[in-house]
Amino acid sequence: MTVASMDPGLAWGVILVLGVIWVALGIMWGRKAETSEGFMLAGRKIGLALGSATVMATWVTSNTVMLAPKFAYTMGIWGVLAYSTASFGLFLFAPMALRIRRLLPAGVTAGDFFREKYGTAGWAFFLVITLIYSMSWLVTMAIAGGELLNALTGISYHAGMSFILLVCVLYTLFGGLYAVVGTDFVQSLIILFGVVLIGALVVGQVDLGETHAHLARKQPMLLEGFMPVALLSFFNIMLFGFGEVFHNNVWWSRTFAMREGVAPKAFVLSGFLWFPIPVAAGFIALSASPLDVNVTEANQVGPLVAEQVLSQAGLGTFAGILILVVLFCSIASSIDSLLAATSDLVLKDVWQTATGEGLPESSFRRWAAMVILGFGVLAWSLSLPRWPLEQVLYASGPLVSSLIWPVIAGVFWKRVNVPVILGGVLLSVALGLFAYFALAWYVACVVAAGVSMLVTIGSRFLPLSQSR
Repeated sequence: MTVASMDPGLAWGVILVLGVIWVALGIMWGRKAETSEGFMLAGRKIGLALGSATVMATWVTSNTVMLAPKFAYTMGIWGVLAYSTASFGLFLFAPMALRIRRLLPAGVTAGDFFREKYGTAGWAFFLVITLIYSMSWLVTMAIAGGELLNALTGISYHAGMSFILLVCVLYTLFGGLYAVVGTDFVQSLIILFGVVLIGALVVGQVDLGETHAHLARKQPMLLEGFMPVALLSFFNIMLFGFGEVFHNNVWWSRTFAMREGVAPKAFVLSGFLWFPIPVAAGFIALSASPLDVNVTEANQVGPLVAEQVLSQAGLGTFAGILILVVLFCSIASSIDSLLAATSDLVLKDVWQTATGEGLPESSFRRWAAMVILGFGVLAWSLSLPRWPLEQVLYASGPLVSSLIWPVIAGVFWKRVNVPVILGGVLLSVALGLFAYFALAWYVACVVAAGVSMLVTIGSRFLPLSQSR
């Protein structure tokens, strides 16, 4: 059991101040959302600075600050590189964002695309997959928040998890995407400042030559160039990132919300801003053994090493506060985005399908608040058992990776063979889940994406009589 190094009373004071600030900003920015489109898409007026910041901040999740160091700590160099490949999804989505805006100039959600290209059946497939994945991602954020607060401050897991969810639910339901983008911008600046400072201090405290020598002597496998598990993890995480970015409404809503021509630049810039963060986090984790950090939970290796380095640098209490603020921001910036984007799917796609018409403006905000609150309560209830992060997140990997090629085909091909491609989605999900449970998590996305690719490309050579 990790011994908390920060006074719980001080920690509560810090996160209460952060919570009040985010909620106040959410209420203030939410006043701009005078219509449903303003609430969901911030008036389609987001520029490059805010667009890049919100994408980068959303992608700096608890997995970046917890799983990236864990992969480095357990798999070495390949673990460091593996998690950084998640930035490739942002890079490759940039040209897709340009094409998406041309295909759907008045688009609101990713569901609009799937309904247009794959009909009602394709839209239903997408909706099931994305709702399962989005809830999995949301639950991992809540679990990570509770675990980190407990490890660093002694605040109970359930209290910490509940508080961070409550704060994010409040400012999201008050302000919609206006609040999400605004707080993401502030949070991205805090995250970048914190990561740069912590990384610089680690480099100052650790001799790179001695670290390499120590690892070569004590943990040579971490420097091994050929580690089958690490190599498979590399491709699995990369494909997982592709699937997540290509299909999820978090990224599509930002594409629709940005001004014309901004989205491609914003995704490329955010990818470059995000790429060094898991690399730095991984390097910090590799320093754990040379610095004699007592790591009892691999999930917590990054924050524990960072805290020790900052303490050795004479920063004392400031060290704990800085780490707590950076981690709180990294988790909140993902939770708010998921709440907003997923509720948009329910408010726009599900409601319209069920009733045949959109929500009236007079009642939209009330229903939006109810849906966001409902997702928050559901995420809270699912987080109570404190599931292992990898099991929650990577079990959904085959679902999202099965959509990589159908999305690419729908975006760039004029016509797609709907029955064949949708059949391929079902087959790839089934085989990917089989690989996850029968083999290992680090092959599931590889299997699902591979099967989906073969079926989707193969569909080009089949008759198009039932295509769209």
